[in-house]
Amino acid sequence: MKAIILAGGLGKRLRPLTNNTPKPLLPINQKPIIQYAIENFKKHGIKEIILSIGYKADKIKEYFKDGSNLGVNISYCIEDEPLGTGGAIKEAAKNINETFIAINGDNLADFDWTSMIKLHKEREADITLALFPVEDVTQYGIAKLDGDKIVKFIEKPTVEEAPSNLNNAGAYIMEPKVLEILPLDKCSIERDCFEKFCGKKGSVYAHRHKGYWYPTDTLEKYKEAEEGLIKSSEKT
Repeated sequence: MKAIILAGGLGKRLRPLTNNTPKPLLPINQKPIIQYAIENFKKHGIKEIILSIGYKADKIKEYFKDGSNLGVNISYCIEDEPLGTGGAIKEAAKNINETFIAINGDNLADFDWTSMIKLHKEREADITLALFPVEDVTQYGIAKLDGDKIVKFIEKPTVEEAPSNLNNAGAYIMEPKVLEILPLDKCSIERDCFEKFCGKKGSVYAHRHKGYWYPTDTLEKYKEAEEGLIKSSEKT
């Protein structure tokens, strides 16, 4: 199975750290952020990885090369212009004709891909999304569930409006056909695909992630991620 890592963002909210270094190469405990994702994929036997990159792409390619030093095979899909999460996935997956994985590269998490893939196949799902419980539902897209099926997402609800405390954790297993719904230009995988499939066109299932999950898209969250990873490592 192939995996796509979305890593083409400018990292504006992480400046000045990203003035000279692309966000995927920012270190967490002396290791680039997306290297954790790559190593976790390998742990679960997923070795065909596509990095969707844009900002300072040459630096990322120079660092990871073909991935052989990490025991995986890395190829690249380069955005000349920002395509959004939907456009980036559609472009990177254009030659994929089987079930595939996509993740947001700015999250630090130990997703259980073996379990998630197993459930995706057993349910014959069109899309399986990793969900993670958050304390502050007002800052995230929160899922409404019917059993294990995702009915819809409510973006940054009030505490009273929130149907659960489960956030889209930015990890997806998809069938290629779901990308047909996306427009050809810049688009969002969340709004233009997932939300249209939820409860309507196909089956979108939840996988409740029970490990760690740290977003790193702001300076504050980046620092919290590093501190959190240290604590998680101490427990294992």
